[in-house]
Amino acid sequence: MTITAKAFKYGDDINTDYIISGKYKFKSADMEAMAVHAMEDLDPDYYSKVSPEGGFLVAGTNFGMGSSREQAPLVLIHSNTKAVLAKSFARIFYRNAINTGLPVVECDTDLIEDGDELSLDLEAGVLKNLTQDTEIPFAPLPPVMAQLLADGGLAAHFRKYGGFAVK
Repeated sequence: MTITAKAFKYGDDINTDYIISGKYKFKSADMEAMAVHAMEDLDPDYYSKVSPEGGFLVAGTNFGMGSSREQAPLVLIHSNTKAVLAKSFARIFYRNAINTGLPVVECDTDLIEDGDELSLDLEAGVLKNLTQDTEIPFAPLPPVMAQLLADGGLAAHFRKYGGFAVK
């Protein structure tokens, strides 16, 4: 699976309350309605910048720390975030992202600038920075995780196969 989109870069230690503020998490289960508030405490314009064409959320270390609620990756999916690229992730966010169908990639993000055009090949383990004509290798996802993403997340995978199955 290859995804091409623009980079929207942020820093380290982005917690789930920055991804979707707690003041919205308990007011609605409508992810489309909540998506307009994605990342608003760090960047009030995130949704309007990302949603029309989609984009990559690029960060530093410890992305997704905080609560284990699935709203955070779901809100990013509904904001048209194509994938999250970071140096490291909080483990529970990482698994929630895969389980909900949001690609997450651990890689060196230092050479990515805000606005760079990127091409992500999840199967080959290569992130191409088309703006800077560079490549950033990363460890490809294990086959079971790649399958879950291809199926649209864990729930979609279970609906498709009637349980847990790997091709």
